[in-house]
Amino acid sequence: MKHPLPVKKLFSIMALALILLFGACRTETGSTARYLDYSQKKDRLSGGIRMIPVSTPKGTFNVWTKRVGNNPRMKVLLLHGGPGANHAYFECTDSYFPAAGIEYYYYDQLGSMNSDNPADTSLWNIERFVEEVEQVRQALGLNKDNFYLLGHSWGGILAMEYALKYQQNLKGLIISNMVSSIPQYMEYAEKVLGPQLPPEVLKEIKALEKAGDYGNPRYLQLIESYYYPEHVLRMPLAQWPEPVVRSFKYMNSQIYVMMQGPSEFGIAGDATLKNWDRSKDLGKLTVPVLTIGGAYDTMDPKHMEWMAGEVQRGRYLFCSRGSHMSMYDDQETYYRGLIRFIKDVDSGAF
Repeated sequence: MKHPLPVKKLFSIMALALILLFGACRTETGSTARYLDYSQKKDRLSGGIRMIPVSTPKGTFNVWTKRVGNNPRMKVLLLHGGPGANHAYFECTDSYFPAAGIEYYYYDQLGSMNSDNPADTSLWNIERFVEEVEQVRQALGLNKDNFYLLGHSWGGILAMEYALKYQQNLKGLIISNMVSSIPQYMEYAEKVLGPQLPPEVLKEIKALEKAGDYGNPRYLQLIESYYYPEHVLRMPLAQWPEPVVRSFKYMNSQIYVMMQGPSEFGIAGDATLKNWDRSKDLGKLTVPVLTIGGAYDTMDPKHMEWMAGEVQRGRYLFCSRGSHMSMYDDQETYYRGLIRFIKDVDSGAF
């Protein structure tokens, strides 16, 4: 039988354990304090909100941004979808990024919710939006040592275009739920998504689209009942989270219809994004890239996996329960993989 430890030795071990425990607590508290230290931030008075002036061919306008957190090495700018949606549906990020110590920025693009909404439709084109993002980057002080750009849906198109012109400013790029080719998206919607609907529903939707009757309440009813809960966010509409509902409520339909078109099955009419395709240019991207796809997405998840193999340094995150808004219907997978990518790039492990 072993003798019990001498009292002095036992106290020494307990004291060491307490030192390690409280030392860890101090480190944790210190880290949290640094993340929440806004004392030197210009946006402290407004709680992180800044209206940033952006120059355009039609004059100078203001766009809305809001910072959360403080981390000199990991800063994420969130590009919302639409076009013409807004930052609101990204608000679930609050449940994940702060605990990971990641600084991030909400941002309403020009024409969206909290930002200026000029009436000139000539502003709604990819090239001008890219220059807007670059001006926002400069104003926020983001650079190649800390700048991660996350674009979701239309924001993914904008993020790809930005990276193809300005990747020297990036530390990492995340393309969420967006393919690199609109013609490919249209083909997937026509050949894969459409036939998954009940035949009589698809027939009625196609008839309304052929007639150009997109404003018909019956069209919206069919889309909301059969398409949105399957491929946009896999919950009954009555259960959609408030940030998503608010984001849809304040959608700028003028920008959306002009660039995306009125159809929910691909892009119809003379929408400006109709022929957009950057698939052949993906190999030019040298920065670390994460592509994210959902099993039930409006976009082809296989194409998004293919994109990760086309860039020079890519990784694919598959959300097996996710749809177009995988940050909600496969949330744990989405944010766990996203945070791992950012931290792997930051540590040099990617």
